[in-house]
Amino acid sequence: MDIEKIPFGTLPDGIPVFLFTLKNIAGVEVCITNYGGAIVSILTPDRQGMSGDVVLGYDTLDGYLNDTSYFGSIIGRYANRIAQGRFTLQGIPYILAKNNGENHLHGGLKGFHKVVWEAHARLSEDGAALDLTYLSKDGEEGYPGNLRVKVIYTLSRNDALKIEYHAETDRPTIINLTNHAYFNLAGSKDILGHEICLHADVFLPVDDTLIPTGEMRLVQGTPMDFTHPTPVGARIGEFYDQLICAGGYDHTWMAKGHDGSLKLAAQVYEPISGRVLEVSTTEPGIQFYSGNFLDGIAGKKGRIYKKCSGLCLEAQHFPDSPNRPEFPSTTLSPGQTYTQTTRYRFSVR
Repeated sequence: MDIEKIPFGTLPDGIPVFLFTLKNIAGVEVCITNYGGAIVSILTPDRQGMSGDVVLGYDTLDGYLNDTSYFGSIIGRYANRIAQGRFTLQGIPYILAKNNGENHLHGGLKGFHKVVWEAHARLSEDGAALDLTYLSKDGEEGYPGNLRVKVIYTLSRNDALKIEYHAETDRPTIINLTNHAYFNLAGSKDILGHEICLHADVFLPVDDTLIPTGEMRLVQGTPMDFTHPTPVGARIGEFYDQLICAGGYDHTWMAKGHDGSLKLAAQVYEPISGRVLEVSTTEPGIQFYSGNFLDGIAGKKGRIYKKCSGLCLEAQHFPDSPNRPEFPSTTLSPGQTYTQTTRYRFSVR
């Protein structure tokens, strides 16, 4: 196991940013910057043993400073959307930025993806690890409470990247953290041939602003059924209300048998490279996003990211939960500790 640290650039205010590379003995390498906690690259071998980068991103810090697609970043305080940019907690109304039409998205104008995290690299019993910490002050982006957050990235010997999230607050607040990595297991072209299996029988339909309607719909008999491995592109163009309003897949699937333990939620297989990605999580939902809003972004090594150039599997609580008492609670109170674990494991077949 090994860890490298190199400069990655400087913010306009002079704050230095670094790039950390976690390595294991199997040849897997994960590069993470402490700006936004973004996963910059994941190098993992294909079935021929050829290493390739399987996530979208940028070559330089400037790319992340100007990024609007959340490539590889930590998302918070609240991942996904909050309707009308407002919620009420213990009788107190809170107003958030409307940065996605009339809704609040991914923590606001300067969410966790746009801050510099304190970083500490170390070798642990489980593998090479990077500890990232951040204090989100009371009132930041409209959220209540001083929230202390710690995110731990660990690259294990068995080619798994584990992400552990912890947070504490001094006032009641809401929290929903995730990582927004875009995967392309082929390393190029699009993800329409990637075969996905989601361990979920139910998904959350959304309105035309991508806010859940409150319905919990069975996937059976719909293009949202990924209970068996299915290419992303097999039904993405079908005339189905949810595909039309989202421009593809951008929905939350409810994890089957959720009990707070780490369970397999999704599998992705790319038949040309032979790469396999397994996503396990403690969270009640997983947001499958097919990269519908990528519109010609200049990414790494001159590659242009277009619609469906990458896919996201964001383990999280449900969108708009603070306004939906029927959804699992996202409230965090003083004396409680928020925890979440998601594991991405890579292999070939």
